Amino acid sequence: MNDTELLWRASFVPRIKGYPFKRVPKIAFMFLTKGPLPMEPLWEKFFKGHEGLYSIYVHSLPSYQPDFLPSSVFYRRQIPSQVAEWGEMSMCDAERRLLANALLDISNEWFVLLSEACIPLHNFSIVYRYISRSWYSFMGSFDEPGPYGRGRYNENMAPEVNLTEWRKGSQWFEINRQLAVKIVEDVTYYPKFKEFCKPACYVDEHYFQTTLSIETPHLLANRSLTYVDWSRGGAHPATFGKDDIKEEFFKKIFEGRTCLYNNQPSSLCFIFARKFAPSSLNPILDIASKVLGF
Repeated sequence: MNDTELLWRASFVPRIKGYPFKRVPKIAFMFLTKGPLPMEPLWEKFFKGHEGLYSIYVHSLPSYQPDFLPSSVFYRRQIPSQVAEWGEMSMCDAERRLLANALLDISNEWFVLLSEACIPLHNFSIVYRYISRSWYSFMGSFDEPGPYGRGRYNENMAPEVNLTEWRKGSQWFEINRQLAVKIVEDVTYYPKFKEFCKPACYVDEHYFQTTLSIETPHLLANRSLTYVDWSRGGAHPATFGKDDIKEEFFKKIFEGRTCLYNNQPSSLCFIFARKFAPSSLNPILDIASKVLGF
């Protein structure tokens, strides 16, 4: 299917709420990557023994030919892709493509967007329980008054999007099936963002965040599940290499934080993290069982 056919097909929603068959709800793990997945061995450990509770989808550059072994959970999990450029609408197109492919599996109930530089911070059981029991979807969506928030708004987006409705948030999200359908079926906001949100307006930080904040604000937790470190400054978060990987590093991520989970204070705020360089893989594998629980 081309993208138009795919989005149309993925927007189908059953009108009867109950399923006429036994359905085990799954988490769709959607990897948005240029090419290889250097953290593959860690993800293999994470998924091991939990077949039937997850699906995997990989969107890479069309020119990339993967060489996953048939035994890998990533084997033949690539979807038909197109080039996705940072900050451009083609990035959101890739994310919609991932969502649409994942929606075709009726058992997928939750959808997580990840990059090749992401890792899980906890074992599969904790991640599944955290996501499946949440009342809300984890899409960061906030009103930022400065030049990197409201300053990116273009008044030509009205009346579909007004300045007071303009939102910003992390690209890396987790949403439920209802919101995934909202994103793939959208023909109201997409044209406005495509025409009027171009660098230095980075559409992947605004399109889904604003759309869902307008359409379904009551379903958003207004935070991301993916930890990033912006303390080093610049347009991109810190990248962690092998020298960063120590038990104290993960302690810093886990401890001293409070967030809301189902409207109650919780110390468990992040279940994924990025950005990790390929050199960090072996040190992470060495301490994964002790620190990450798998």
